Amino acid sequence: MVEPNRIYNRESMVKLCAIQMEPRIGYKEENVRRSIEMINEAADNGANLIVLPELCNTGYMFNTRQEVYEVAEVIPEGDTTQKWIQVAKERNVYIVAGITEVAKDGIRCYNSAVLVGPDGYIGTHRKLHLWNDEKVFFEPGDLGYQVFHTPIGRIGMLICFDMWYFENFRILALKGADVVCCPANWVDIPPAELRTMGTHLAMVNANCNNIFVVAADRIGTERGCTFPGRSLIVGPEGWFRAGLASDNKEEILYAEVNLMEARRLNWNAMNVVFRDRRTDLYDVALGSGEPVLPR
Repeated sequence: MVEPNRIYNRESMVKLCAIQMEPRIGYKEENVRRSIEMINEAADNGANLIVLPELCNTGYMFNTRQEVYEVAEVIPEGDTTQKWIQVAKERNVYIVAGITEVAKDGIRCYNSAVLVGPDGYIGTHRKLHLWNDEKVFFEPGDLGYQVFHTPIGRIGMLICFDMWYFENFRILALKGADVVCCPANWVDIPPAELRTMGTHLAMVNANCNNIFVVAADRIGTERGCTFPGRSLIVGPEGWFRAGLASDNKEEILYAEVNLMEARRLNWNAMNVVFRDRRTDLYDVALGSGEPVLPR
């Protein structure tokens, strides 16, 4: 007979995956084909939740708005999302991937991430905080903070520069997220210490909010901009479960975890992360006005 606690410890085992790849701007079909190759490899190795980089179907360094419109797609009807849905169904996996989106009005474009699974399209996150020239090409995200309840756990999404705003992680955690998936295109900015800022933010926000974080960055140099890689998977204690990935090659990271760790909020015998918050002092702008989902 299997002990009851052993059953509990295994009931939410999920294999998280971060895919680090090198999209090429102007080669959308090839980018999508490469993403599916790597998704299949991850599925072959038992991955359940697979995260790909920001704008991984199109590349990132647009020169003109016309370039954006030429590759942007409606979600979920567009070819890219439909291909990801097909592979998610065939391989029984969940996929979070960055995509260049155009709204159904054909005018507003977004830097987005899509979540699909074995049953098809689940949801979209539109990047809330636009970095630098992204403000020329995209609208700020207007879908707010969403946590998607799935058979494997509660999934939230953020994109790259969203990670620099701690409120985003806190609100998703308060809404019950077990894991926050972060497609990224971190920019390689000197000095060297700044090149690991994204990884540090993943670790700190995982620790402060008792959640898993999967950050999938890209690599390569595109129109003079270099991307530093260093993808990682972080546990609720803020430490590596997989990674860091390299800074110059495509890689797939895996971490088999029990997502229920994100719902065990005690750091020690005396501290419970969300109970100990001083909401009597926090302003609503810090997320204290969000309803807390029982965990």
